[in-house]
Amino acid sequence: MIHFGREVTGHLDTLLRREWLVTNGIGGYALGSLAGARTRRYHSLLTASLQPPTLRTLTVANMDAWLEIDGRRSPMVTHEWAAGVVLPDGYRHLESFRLDGTIPVFVWAVGDVRIVQRIWMAHGHNTTYITYTYARGTSNVRLVLKPLCSCRDHHDLTKGGYHIDVEPSSAPWPNGQAITVLPHAKRGREPLPAFRILTNAGSITPDPEWWWSFHLSTEKKRGLDNQEDLFSAATINADLQLGNTLAVVLTVEAGEPLPWHDALHAEQRRQADLLTLADPDNTAPDWVHQLVLAADQFIVTRNIGGEPGKSVLAGFPWFSDWGRDTMIALHGLTLATGRCTEAAAILRTFARFVDRGMLPNRFPDAATEPEYNTVDATLWYFQAIYACYKTCGDDQAVRELYPVLADILQWHIDGTRYNIRVDPDDGLLFAGQPGSQLTWMDAKIDDWVVTPRVGKSVEINALWYNALRIAAEIATAIGETAQAEYYTSMAERAYASFNDRFWYSGGYLYDVVDGQDGDDPTLRPNQIFAVSLPFPLLEGGRARAVVDICSRELVVSYGLRSLAPDETDYVGHYGGDPLQRDSAYHQGTVWSWLIGPFVSAHYRVYGNAKVALSYLEPLCDHLRDHGLGTISEIFDGDPPHTPRGAVAQAWSVAEVLRVWRDLTPKLKS
Repeated sequence: MIHFGREVTGHLDTLLRREWLVTNGIGGYALGSLAGARTRRYHSLLTASLQPPTLRTLTVANMDAWLEIDGRRSPMVTHEWAAGVVLPDGYRHLESFRLDGTIPVFVWAVGDVRIVQRIWMAHGHNTTYITYTYARGTSNVRLVLKPLCSCRDHHDLTKGGYHIDVEPSSAPWPNGQAITVLPHAKRGREPLPAFRILTNAGSITPDPEWWWSFHLSTEKKRGLDNQEDLFSAATINADLQLGNTLAVVLTVEAGEPLPWHDALHAEQRRQADLLTLADPDNTAPDWVHQLVLAADQFIVTRNIGGEPGKSVLAGFPWFSDWGRDTMIALHGLTLATGRCTEAAAILRTFARFVDRGMLPNRFPDAATEPEYNTVDATLWYFQAIYACYKTCGDDQAVRELYPVLADILQWHIDGTRYNIRVDPDDGLLFAGQPGSQLTWMDAKIDDWVVTPRVGKSVEINALWYNALRIAAEIATAIGETAQAEYYTSMAERAYASFNDRFWYSGGYLYDVVDGQDGDDPTLRPNQIFAVSLPFPLLEGGRARAVVDICSRELVVSYGLRSLAPDETDYVGHYGGDPLQRDSAYHQGTVWSWLIGPFVSAHYRVYGNAKVALSYLEPLCDHLRDHGLGTISEIFDGDPPHTPRGAVAQAWSVAEVLRVWRDLTPKLKS
């Protein structure tokens, strides 16, 4: 469904704001703008994951590509330079662009010559394929390519001048050639890997030189360093006859990569199988199919003690795997797409990291211990297990994980890190201490917590009540009757206390009660979970009032504002340097993942699936903007709600898939 002609490709600004993404299922990725110009430090043709899904290392940043027709050269690349110059302007020769599944396809046209370019990664391997096919024309054609390289942590920037060796090496294919790039650089104490560049035709000649002062325009807008140097490792020359394909393979692996045509067919078959699994009758609309493939991009391998587990990357390009994001996204990414096996594997992986009754907040993008500064990731774990139980009927997984859930509840009852504990006076869950940020509204700048929510937060207690109900239901199913009764009595007490304490006279729910400054009536979207979760805390008029005020004050085309626009601290534009961005992150910025709980709550209150699902329509259109075929992390609070943040966010994609899958059958009832 993603296709553009010259109405888009002929305009530099429209190309620079749109980005393609391909991934390899182990944390590696390739990412770029449609123009070919790198606007982010993360734009690359191969960012390898050396310790899946982390230790991500950028190797080949871009390909300087030229098309020679009867001796006359035309660019198929665009560069932006620190001097303010765009040169060359190869985007003018981009006739069209489309996604074949998640594989970007560029069609370049000069005169009657048409070159079709594809980029994809081998699933499970740190290997990228780039092909150029001479698809139409009557002229003699030559391609001249220069791989522009680096070797660095994907968060860093390259400052040139250091020594890099480039050596010829053996190629696995007849008539193919290869080079090995040896950066002689380190990441901490560890040497960065050598990588190979292989071709199936033509010649590849070492031709090392530094290219200086590329400009990264998106980094400049984000108030970050925005100038980078890259290393041109070699020159590739290939004469093509009509119908020929030049394939360039980039890899950090020592093994023999598949021939390009076998690798392409394997990836196309894999994606087709994912669509069949998610939609066996092939009745879902194209945009849902596109999101099914987008969902797959976040599901990754995480090695645990030498054994493969499964996890979820929170977003591309900069997020690692976060406990909160994983548990919120699990339902939509796996259960809504028919992938029960992966769902159970993710749940088991995280069970191994539960510590003092807490799930990790995140795994840093390095070989260090996980961080545990979160209250809600653990409670969302109950939601993920319950969804898996109800969807897949996996009694074995439930029996295996129930002791983990029981242990978690006991730690919360007795008290664990960060003053997370049940208040014995009312049975509600208190969390936090000065200087901590434990909920999903977690922006912190040095010692300043932007949205301090110490106390009894509304969504945390909705999740706590649901955790008790879920534990009681599972305990009953596996014959733990006494524990089921205990959890049920605790849930009933929390229900009564919640309705007594959280209702604000303004006609909605407090965001926090018993906070540092008392009860907080700030109008935020967190209250929607009291209606949307499987075991709601509100009924009748109160539930309707919460949905209605969120509809009026918080809902926009792409999600819900994190703060109502009439509130004093509201910020309608997300941008600027890190201080400005973090100050706005949860102070009015729109979060697309929140459209899922809102749609669920709307349907629960009004019972009209068609109306509820209509809130997803703008996000269907959004698939053609920013991160193509996927959904952005955040949007401006003010119209026109420009997409911001990560170009692809797991819970954004997941929540749209979840509610579409949940409510579509109800259209027929």
